[in-house]
Amino acid sequence: MQGQEDSRRFERPGIFRPPSERKSYFLPLTSGCSNNTCTFCGLYGCRLRIRDVGEVKAEIDALALYWRNGVRLAGVESIVYAIAHGWDGRRVFLQDGDALVYPYPKLVEALQYLNEKLPGLERVSTYATPQDILRRTVDELRELKKLKMGILYTGIESGADEVLQRVGKAVSSDQLIEAGRKAKEAGIELSLTIILGLGGVDGSREHMIETARVLSAIDPEYVGALTLTLVPGTPLYREWEQGRFKLMSPFEFLEELKGIIENSSFSDCFFSSMHASNYLSVRGVLSEDKDKMIQEIENVLSNRDPKSLRPEFLRGL
Repeated sequence: MQGQEDSRRFERPGIFRPPSERKSYFLPLTSGCSNNTCTFCGLYGCRLRIRDVGEVKAEIDALALYWRNGVRLAGVESIVYAIAHGWDGRRVFLQDGDALVYPYPKLVEALQYLNEKLPGLERVSTYATPQDILRRTVDELRELKKLKMGILYTGIESGADEVLQRVGKAVSSDQLIEAGRKAKEAGIELSLTIILGLGGVDGSREHMIETARVLSAIDPEYVGALTLTLVPGTPLYREWEQGRFKLMSPFEFLEELKGIIENSSFSDCFFSSMHASNYLSVRGVLSEDKDKMIQEIENVLSNRDPKSLRPEFLRGL
């Protein structure tokens, strides 16, 4: 593991999840992220904390009892019932930054128990770093799929090796492709995240072309584009303050988005820039809607009207 494991008492992390998991139950297995070296990320320098599997199973017991009978147990954190209230019983999202790093035998144990206690469960999902996927065999991933692990949310951020190295991603473009293909071979869907502008002004073209290349080679089911938002306190923020990183303008971000869409080729991928960090939202199945999406971006680029962009005060992570 890239990050250091923290053996202190496990503390439940805040809820940080993909937009599509808004109706899921959020079950923590870890806190923090094992790959804590990404210079753009608010989890930079965090310590990975692993939750005891007995504690995980105890929460599953509490959730199942509440779901079936509405019974609340003493000593259970109130957040458990706050999340469970209104939950439809269909999906569970494993926290935190990369719960797939959870020790494999314990992960299988937790998923088996989850399925036993909640037999109506339809899908389990989690964030997963490319390194998490690479450290699992295809057979291990297939076993997780049988236990209803249906989708992995993976930030590849960029396909350019120079950019990946500069921002401390600790993975190469070849490894990104290998990880993505391994998950797909196991039958697990992929939702990949890229970050517009991560190469800065100087590295924009390489970032654009290589990201499209890697995405096309993986051929995921979903791609979500985010726009770089500098987080105070991170190394990349300090690089920007010192003039060593040139942040792109809003319309330059859109030019990069257009280029990635133009140069990507998928069999059946839903591509979107609907995240709140983006200046412009486009979405569609790229094999069918590419021309329409490009035209939407070109219309904004041709006018260069700031009013056509999401205002800064509405942008966020």
